[in-house]
This record gives sequence, structure tokens and C-alpha cells, in this order.
Amino acid sequence: MTTIPEPVILAQERDFLVVAKPADLISHPTRPGGQYSLLGWLQEKFPGEFVALANRLDRETSGTVLVARSPEAASRLGALTMRREVSKYYLALVTGRVGSEHGVIDAPIGRLGISPENPIWLRQGVLAADDSQGRKSATARTEFWRLAVSGPEAARPMSLLRLQAHTGRLHQLRVHLAHLGHPVVGDKIYGPDPGLYLKFIAEGWTPEHEQVLGLRRHALHAHELSFPWDGIERTFTAPLPEDMRMLLQHLQGLLQKLLL
Repeated sequence: MTTIPEPVILAQERDFLVVAKPADLISHPTRPGGQYSLLGWLQEKFPGEFVALANRLDRETSGTVLVARSPEAASRLGALTMRREVSKYYLALVTGRVGSEHGVIDAPIGRLGISPENPIWLRQGVLAADDSQGRKSATARTEFWRLAVSGPEAARPMSLLRLQAHTGRLHQLRVHLAHLGHPVVGDKIYGPDPGLYLKFIAEGWTPEHEQVLGLRRHALHAHELSFPWDGIERTFTAPLPEDMRMLLQHLQGLLQKLLL
């Protein structure tokens, strides 16, 4: 069983904390007495104090999480989020060589529904506004910048993208990247075979997962978080985790260039 690294406090201020969440740690408990979570870790770290997550990340997504330290701060951060004044930037390793240096994916997202083509209830997808099956969708907009691509000699071609989610739909970045034809490396749900997700739930990580996916979790990292606070724009970054660093080794000089 893989040991989950401990979260790292990136900033500790009177009103808020910024924490780097490791992959495979859920943000919030799903039920009483359930799986250990980032919120549970914070409650242990600051016993008796108020802590509330101002944003959440999927279990496998690593990176920056903003934490309010008082009800007043939680209300202020919530208002900033509603006004879309909290900017979030991600780094993602995606399959294949992305041809465009910059682009915007503007495509509505909704739940696909169970079907022979989709065995996963949770799975989202890009849906037309007038979907023939009557499935509901919501507007979603993702901007991307290509930072690097692997060379033609790479056995498993990939690209490194910087992403900004201008809306906050469930699994938005992963859905949009799969729609673009470049799913996130290691993505069990939106990668080459969603059946691998069900097999992972039933059997855990197998040689088939290793061969097809190449990474035990999806290679998505919430790298940067910025927001205005008391008249000053605050920006915080979380270093790239070791598993994604290892995949980037063949992109010569990139880690030094990005100061990750």
C-alpha cells in the first residue's frame, strides 16, 4: 500500500492558510468515521480552532488548497470565489503532443449517464445544449498554454500544459482535455479505457494499469493560487510532486526553467 505524504503548509496567516495537498488524500470526509482527509489533518494540526476549506481538489489531484481560519474569513473567501476573483492555475501532463501553443476550450459539461459506452455513473462529458437524450449540461471554459512537448523519440509522447479553469465544473479540466484528444496521463476515468477505473476499484493497481496508464494517479497539479486580500494581490505556489517530476525528466531543462 502506498504511503500518502503529509500535507505541507505553504502559508500561515491570521485569516487563512494555504496548504499543499498530496495526491491520494481526499479533501473532505465523505462520511463520519470514513477515510482520512485534509480537513481531518487540519483539525488535528490546529485543535480547537476554526478551519474550513475554501476550495477542494479531487482525491488524485495534488496542490494548493486555501483554508479559512475564521467564519468571517470563510465568508470573505466565499465571496471572492463567487465573484471569480480567486485565480487557480494547474499543471497537467497529457498524452500526445499538443499542437497549439495556446487555446481555449469552451464546451458545456454534464453527466453522461450509464450506458453500454459509459459504465461509470460519476463520469462527465461534453454535451450539446440540445442533447438528444435530454441530459443537462452547464457552461464550462478552460484556457491552456503549452509549456513543453516530448521529442519524437519518446516511447510515450506527452505534453506539459498550464491550465486555468474559468468555471468550476466537476472534473472540468480532465473532461476538457479528454475532449481535446489529450487526456491527462494516468487518468482512469477519462483516459483510454474507463473500464480500468472499475477494475482499479475491484482489484487495485495491476500490471495492466501500469502498462496502459503509466502513473498511479492522474498527473494534474494545482500549481498556483492567487486572490486579493486587504488590498494586496496574494499568490502562492505548490512545488511539483515527485511522481510528476519523474515523468518530466526527459524534457531537458524544463524543471529549471519553470523553477518547480
